[in-house]
This record gives sequence, C-alpha cells and structure tokens, in this order.
Amino acid sequence: MHGNLTALLITVFVVLTVVLIGFLAGRNKSSRSSVEEWSVGGRRFGGLLVWFLVGADLYTAYTFLGLTSTAYSGGSLAFFAIPYCVIAYFVSYFYLPKLWKVANKFKLTTLADYARERFDSKFLSALIAVVGVAMLIPYIDLQLAGIQDTLRVAGTGYINVKVVVITSFLLVALFTFFSGIKGPTYTAIIKDVLVWAIMLFLVVSLPIIHFGGWSPMIDTLVKESPQMLTIPTSGPKGIPWFMTASLISALALFMWAHGATGVFTAKSADAVRKNAMFLPLYNVVLILVIFLGFVAYHVLPQGSDPRFAFLNLIQVSYGGVGQGLAYSTIALASLIPCSIMAIGASNLFANNIYRDLINPKVSSAKLTLVTRSMVFVVIGLALLFGLLFPTALVSLQLLGVSGMVQIFPAIVVSLFWKNLTKEATTIGLLVGLITTFTVYGTGSSHGIYEGFWGLSANVVAIILFNPFFAAKAKQRTNAVKQFLFTPAKNVAGKIKKGA
Repeated sequence: MHGNLTALLITVFVVLTVVLIGFLAGRNKSSRSSVEEWSVGGRRFGGLLVWFLVGADLYTAYTFLGLTSTAYSGGSLAFFAIPYCVIAYFVSYFYLPKLWKVANKFKLTTLADYARERFDSKFLSALIAVVGVAMLIPYIDLQLAGIQDTLRVAGTGYINVKVVVITSFLLVALFTFFSGIKGPTYTAIIKDVLVWAIMLFLVVSLPIIHFGGWSPMIDTLVKESPQMLTIPTSGPKGIPWFMTASLISALALFMWAHGATGVFTAKSADAVRKNAMFLPLYNVVLILVIFLGFVAYHVLPQGSDPRFAFLNLIQVSYGGVGQGLAYSTIALASLIPCSIMAIGASNLFANNIYRDLINPKVSSAKLTLVTRSMVFVVIGLALLFGLLFPTALVSLQLLGVSGMVQIFPAIVVSLFWKNLTKEATTIGLLVGLITTFTVYGTGSSHGIYEGFWGLSANVVAIILFNPFFAAKAKQRTNAVKQFLFTPAKNVAGKIKKGA
C-alpha cells in the first residue's frame, strides 16, 4: 500500500517538535554538570514525573506493535504481558524502595554500581554491566524497527525510510547527549498523554468501524476464530511457556538498565512505592490493544505480515489525520525509550567498565563527558546491528529478558540476604547465563521459557556454593552492608553515643 502524505507530515511534525522540546529541557547547564545530574536528574523527580518517565520507558513501540503482532499470529499468548506486568509491580513494591535508599545514600546510578559496593567486587560489577549493555542493544534495535516500520507504512513512495530513521536516531542521540534524563522525562509526558488518548481512541473506534461495536466483535471472534481466545495446552508455547514467560519477564523488568535509571530519578522511596501501585494502570491500555491484533486478523487479507498488522489496520481504517496521530504516537514510543535506554547503557559502560576497570583515576568532569559521549556509540551500534541482522531482533530481545533476569539474585536477593557471597553470586550468574544460552541455542526448552531454566540453575548454584564462602562473607563488612542490615535503632544508638 502507498503511504499517506498527510499522515507522514503530521508524524514528522510531531516527532521534530518533541525532539526540540527534548533539547530545550536541557538548556540549563546543570543538567549535564555531573553523571548523577545527567543520568538520574539529581534524584529530584516527584511521583508523577517518575510515573510518566517509567511508563514511557517500559511501554514502548515494541509493546504495542509486538503485542498486536503476537495476538494476530498467536492469539491469546499475547496476554502473557498482563500478568507479567502485574507481578513485576507487585514484587517491585517490596524491593525498589530499599534499593532506591541505598542508591540515594551512596550516590549510585546503576545496578552494577550497587553490586560493586554491596559485594566489594569490581569483577561482578563489570560482568553485570557487560550483560546489561549487550542485552540492551537488541532492545534499542527494536525501537529502531518500530519507527522504521511506522515510517515505511506512512511514507512509502515519499521518503527513503533508512535515511529518515538514521536521521531520527541521530537527533535523539544529540538531545540525549545534550539534555540527559531531563530530555526524555519531559518529552515522556507528551508521549504518555498521546498513548492514553490515541490508544483509547483506537480501541473504541476500530471495533465500531469494522464490527459495529465491541459486543459484535467478540461474537465474531467466538464464532469464527475461537482458537484465538484460548492458550494452547501443549506445544512449544503452551500454558507452561505462558506461566514461566510471565514470571521471568516480571522479575527481569527492573533489572534492565533503563528501568533502574527511571527508578533512581525519584526524589523519595515513597515516590517509588507509589509508582509500583499506579503503574499497573497502563495494563488497561495493554489489554485493549491486544484485542486490536484480533481485529487485524479478521480485517486484513490472509497472509499479511504480522509485523505490520497494527500499522496496516490503522492505514485501512482512518484518513490522513487519524493515521498521522496514531503513527506519531508509535514513533514517539520508539524514540523516547531509545533515549532512556541509551542513557542506561552509556552509564553502565562509563561507570562500571571504563572507570572501574580502565581508568580508576578519571576526573568527574571527564567521566561525565565519557558517559554522555557513549550515547553515540550505543545508538550507532544499535543502528549497525539492526541493519545487519533485521530478522533477529525480536528473538534476541526475548533472549535478552532471559539474560537480564540472571542478575536478579545479585541485585534483589542481596538486599535481604546478608551472607550472600560475591563468589556464589558470580558463579550463579555465569551458570545462569550459560544455561540460558545453551537451552536457547539447542532448542531444548521443552515448552518452558529459556530464562526460567537459566534462573533455576543460577539459584541452585548459589545455594550449593554459598556455604563454601559464607564464613569469609560474615567477616567482611562495608558501608552498604551495614546500611542494609544494621537495625535502625542500633544505628540511632551509635549516633547518640557519638560512635
């Protein structure tokens, strides 16, 4: 199908306007005065700003395009995203405020920073940083794919899509380098308002346009494609896959560098706690968007590419203005998360690889410049990777979830287990990664999500090896361990006595 010039112009106008706002957000030099200011905004964001930022961060174009694509081709398997988000926020309510307190107290900006201080181990910190950066590249690529697909549908016959995509991501890299986290935070407000307004408009109007309403649509689904409303009981992606994918994705959600970045911008632990309570509201949109994949299944010609199901459904359903508003929303849901992901990956590399391992004596000013400059490297690698391996992105991102969850014991379990040792944690992480990639590479998951096998092996290795190093761990102490495990009343008593 040929693109729509009106839709293309609206999309370009909205995207360029938001990018300009991103630049303006960082016009104050203080936003790039230090790594802490540039990457986590000096930890001054209130609950509402954090809600918009984390929402923009986690609910990306891949969320909407990927879920409708999965619903179009795999039916109700797409609903795994609903329980996984609910589990993720429920679990995070109990550990993110504690993690935020440690990060705030010791001025930590990455999860690898926390691991270094908690375990006194630069090796473990660097390992977590390498995993974080490596797994983020395919995820950034998916944002690239999201805007590329959007522009391809909107601009076919009018533009060179690859040139425009590269230009768009270069602009995002520039405003991220210039503005730091303030750029994506303030533009996230626009993105999230558009997501709520446009996605709700789509889920209300599309069933009316094609079926006469939601009730007739559901009746049609039940009558003509009942298989789309059930989860397979067997096969490579049946109920066991659905359950384990939901659990592993939930535990991995805030292990991503960009998820942690959003959390660390909060000005209080209470703001983090409230976000865990109110972020599930986004699931209202997700549930309804999944049904649009079912609508596309009945409206689009058989044999249509599932990757473009949502975009093509919009194209055949609305005029230029409607298409433009929808496409610009999806484009922003690609660009803004890409900016936050680039900040997270750059921060990991600069702080936990460059500073900790390569140049420990680096000055604060140089470290800030290196961190900011890494944005261009990260986005450049993502662009290159996306152009070279365009068909591998989705599978690699799913593998990325399985990889990221392997740091869960090092980060979350260590907040509550005083004598968890760095040796056992490192062994567990390596065993988990090796198991995950082996299961994935050999195709021997047996209908279970790959990350589940990896995390199980990870935990077993920790339980087996920790006793060998526990005695030594009991003798080790540092400021972070004291902060986490010294009872508050004892700390108050020491302060009173002048200790």
